[in-house]
Amino acid sequence: MNKNKTIRWGIIGVGSVCEVKSGPGFYKNPNSQLLAVMRRDLEKAKDYALRHEVPRWYDNAEALFSNPDIDAIYIATPPAQHKNYALAALAAGKDVYIEKPVTLNADECKQLIAAAEQSSNKVCVAHYRRAMPCFVKIKELLRTGAIGTPLLAQIDMLRPAPTTPPNENNWRLDPAISGGGLFHDLAPHQLDLMLHWFGGVNAAKGFSLNQRQLSAADDLVQGWAQLESGVVLQGRWHFTLAPMYKRDHCEIIGTQGSISFSFFDDTEFHVINGDGKHSIKMNYPPHVQQPLIAQVNDYFRGEGDNPCSLQDALAVMELMDCFSAI
Repeated sequence: MNKNKTIRWGIIGVGSVCEVKSGPGFYKNPNSQLLAVMRRDLEKAKDYALRHEVPRWYDNAEALFSNPDIDAIYIATPPAQHKNYALAALAAGKDVYIEKPVTLNADECKQLIAAAEQSSNKVCVAHYRRAMPCFVKIKELLRTGAIGTPLLAQIDMLRPAPTTPPNENNWRLDPAISGGGLFHDLAPHQLDLMLHWFGGVNAAKGFSLNQRQLSAADDLVQGWAQLESGVVLQGRWHFTLAPMYKRDHCEIIGTQGSISFSFFDDTEFHVINGDGKHSIKMNYPPHVQQPLIAQVNDYFRGEGDNPCSLQDALAVMELMDCFSAI
């Protein structure tokens, strides 16, 4: 790829995630242009395009794949469609950026890896929290020994049960579309950071249950893993608890202190070590995916390494599959 080239993007699936979190990153970053968007509802695709000043809109993905002016495709549909759209985009000679979770399961991700290895095009995955400034800062604190050698990481994601029956259109609670329940929607962010910071998995066990039967998806997941760095990870996720239970917390404990933070609900994190207790606040960027999209765009232009590869995503999927095993 020419390093002076502007990457011209097409998006498949301009839903709510594309409004603020991701979509603007494709036209606000340097050397990046959002050329076209696709949604099965043409009027909604047109509405998005006009509001975001995108010149072209379609109601079928083939129009994106066959457009010679488009260099790269961002797949922002529910996970059940990721694999087939990614395979089609690669076959059409496009670079691909895939929303998380990358696929329904690890086996589907392996199929994408095999296809990418036979292609001359590039693939990245949207584990974008690894590029957000607050999590980059935590990674730097860990690297520089702010808490000594990390030993334990504990994830707690506890949510109250919905006050009304789940909407039948909530695809996140349909395992056939999402791969699981809210665990499959939220845990990829959390587990990717753990593996990004502490290396791959040496051993892992877990289980999942549908305790309250409020939807087709399991509402409880628990798991532990020993990571390559020696860190032992423990996690529990529950999404149908009593109303007062809302907890999004991670604590990393080392030989000389700890770091605690929220993945989704707060921008302040806390460091305890020999210098006392310190709180650090770093606001999220207005478009949370924009920092990673900038790195992806540069990678597609031939500058820099892949910021989040299919192999990275496979490690996350394999751990999720292990944790949510019956």
